[in-house]
Amino acid sequence: MDARSEDQSPLNGEGPVGIQYAAGDAWVITARGDLDLSILPPLADALTAASASHPTVVLDVSGVTFGDSAFLNLLLRVHRITQLRIAMPQPQLRRLFEITGADQVLDVRLSLDIETGS
Repeated sequence: MDARSEDQSPLNGEGPVGIQYAAGDAWVITARGDLDLSILPPLADALTAASASHPTVVLDVSGVTFGDSAFLNLLLRVHRITQLRIAMPQPQLRRLFEITGADQVLDVRLSLDIETGS
């Protein structure tokens, strides 16, 4: 099943949030670009809204080119309120997660695994 065919909600081509869609019980949000303190509010809003109505939130970060400590802090805060999965991080983000130990706390996956039963 192509998860992207379920309830896609494309947003404007601007900002850090790309498309969002339902995939079973999960809500998938795509993030993109350089994510730092100045650009995070729309992503924080999307993650908070998704966590209020879905048991699992999958954040597709394959389009993220940079993430700073504010981005990492956002992920850790959201992780505390919902089952957050970080999908397809590029090497820069994987390194950020490794050196901070966040990869031991966050559910980081190299693929866009939408299955919610595990």
